Amino acid sequence: MAHNVVISENGVYCKDGARLSDRSGRKMLPIGNDDFITVAQNSIFVDKTMLIADVLNSGSVATLFCRPRRFGKSLNLSMLQRFFEIPSPDDPAAIDTSSLFEGLAIWSAEDGRYRAHHASYPVIRFSFNDVKALTWRDAFRAIRSKMASEYRRHYYLADSPNLSDAEKAQVEQVSYDQFNDLPLGRSLMVLSDLLFKHHGKRCVILIDEYDAPVMAGHTNGYYREAVSFIKGWLTGALKGNSSLAFAVLTGVQRISKESIFSDLNNLTVNTALNVASDERYGFTQDEVRALACYLASEDDLQEVRYWYDGYRFGNIDAYNPWSVLNYFQNHGVPDVYWGNTSSNSVLGELIASTEEATQEQLYTLMEPNGVVEETLDLSVTFPDEPGVDTHALWSMLYLAGYLTTDDTELPNSRRRVRPLRIPNQEIRELYRTEIVDRFTRAMGSSGRLLRLHQAFIEGNVEVVKAELEKVLLDSASSFDLVRENSYHMLVLGLMFGMREYEDPRSNREAGYGRYDVRVKPCDPNRDPLLIIELKCAAGVASDTESLKILAAQALQQTDASRYESGVTIGKAGIRRWGLAFSGKHIAVDTRTSL
Repeated sequence: MAHNVVISENGVYCKDGARLSDRSGRKMLPIGNDDFITVAQNSIFVDKTMLIADVLNSGSVATLFCRPRRFGKSLNLSMLQRFFEIPSPDDPAAIDTSSLFEGLAIWSAEDGRYRAHHASYPVIRFSFNDVKALTWRDAFRAIRSKMASEYRRHYYLADSPNLSDAEKAQVEQVSYDQFNDLPLGRSLMVLSDLLFKHHGKRCVILIDEYDAPVMAGHTNGYYREAVSFIKGWLTGALKGNSSLAFAVLTGVQRISKESIFSDLNNLTVNTALNVASDERYGFTQDEVRALACYLASEDDLQEVRYWYDGYRFGNIDAYNPWSVLNYFQNHGVPDVYWGNTSSNSVLGELIASTEEATQEQLYTLMEPNGVVEETLDLSVTFPDEPGVDTHALWSMLYLAGYLTTDDTELPNSRRRVRPLRIPNQEIRELYRTEIVDRFTRAMGSSGRLLRLHQAFIEGNVEVVKAELEKVLLDSASSFDLVRENSYHMLVLGLMFGMREYEDPRSNREAGYGRYDVRVKPCDPNRDPLLIIELKCAAGVASDTESLKILAAQALQQTDASRYESGVTIGKAGIRRWGLAFSGKHIAVDTRTSL
């Protein structure tokens, strides 16, 4: 076959060191499917099986993998389950998975030595990914129901000759959601003990999205209850448990406050800063290239990279797997696929910040090659008081996948200042959308924001003045307008999302000084370059004439300082603006030049 793809007889495809399987041969993509068996049987599976070797070779009793949502955590955990688990007779999905792993990297690695671990352990698999209730009562019920379901998956224990009558009765009761003699907080530890007694082999515990109820609790007011329960539930099962072989947990972040893991000295935490297992989450360059080649979409590689590459995990560059799969599923149409799977509330908190320093950092990030220098503390602590902890917010944005860094040295250092950046075009679009949404709310409607943008382009002084005055009157408190930089941040934010214009740039050297705001048109022959200079009348009366003089001075500065330097000026020329503010009053002046 062309494209240097090696095809094996069992549906495994190799290219440039990357490997994928397609047992069905139908080239179906596993969109939204995180069950290893159905993916491996019916869809393309990008081979991440060497994670199995990582887990076995780590020597850790318990490992927590922290990665952003939709980066393959659940599918990987399902893969671990189906590799390690002795098939349960009460699990309708359980099958002999030997044929699904044959040809994949783990099967032949190190002369096949890992095959000895295949189907060799009893496994407990528990997922919190849908435990996101509005109240702790409902969350507790959901956890209890899911625990009962896992007991039912091992219902054969109720007939085990190796268990006592009392233990068999416990299995029966919990399987039917009756926790009469067994507190829910001990249910995980007890199940591991029962499995060990029946099989004579230590069990594997797999916990998916452990932090989901904690995040929901932080949002909905039951944070402490969620942390307290999960801490006790996990500690009993993972610390000093002679029935445990090893455990793997996944989540977006490590919860630090009243730490869930404070009593677990045997836990290894693996984040995107770590080199270990850096290739196991997200798609690598070689994997995306192999996938594109197999789908005969090699011409799309440059676009895929622009939109969905850019993450740095340990020593490798990674693509967002969810978005890559959706891109190919939609015949090479780029879109914000990953961002539409969540409310993006963490990003919204950053955009809503009224701290000028944070706003400046945000707008710096939006510039080409923009970076923010910040430390990262990946042991997240939620604030006790309402409001935004800006320092913690940068770490949460990193963990959630809205930021990345190329500096992955000293992954456990909380003092190392790292250059944080937006990973790719998809995430940049998310930022832009959140910014525009915030300023749309400030304007009152998208129509009014569009009207303001058009007035800036056309030089309509009356509309610009009227719309900005309305923002000052109706929304000024949302932006803490106390000095010139406050007005600067407001105007800069309002310039995002202009049709047929690039994102605004601010405070950059050009000509004989530093311009306040400059917005470049996509087509300079159709639309003018916009240059905006702002003045604040601190200590000066806000009468009309004083502000008009100040606005005229600001306008003159844009011309005298040659702020258009370095930009190609087309037939539409330059639209210069001078804005003067005093409290909630404003004066506006404009002029067009070629």
